Amino acid sequence: MAIDLAVDCYQLTRKFPREEVYGLTAQIRRAATSIAANIAEGHGREVTGSFIQFLRISQGSLKELETHMLISHRIGLIDESEFGQMTGKCDEIGRMIRALIRSLQEK
Repeated sequence: MAIDLAVDCYQLTRKFPREEVYGLTAQIRRAATSIAANIAEGHGREVTGSFIQFLRISQGSLKELETHMLISHRIGLIDESEFGQMTGKCDEIGRMIRALIRSLQEK
């Protein structure tokens, strides 16, 4: 799911203006890939505490991505439909990460 979100972000930002290559385009792509990468890295540590820490980092990246999406929407780079789809995916991933953290804490 998080990898799908990153792929969606790459596809969405392809249409951004050239002047945003080092601005919002780069920031959105970095935040989106960071979500999946931190989940994977935490899982690879095989220590519950470390996994939870990396899941929290991925939550931070998710919030960063949501902020970049909101800015992109407000300045007209993404339309209402795209914004709704992306924030819906972010919400779903956020719920999944929170549920996983709770589950790991109960162990």
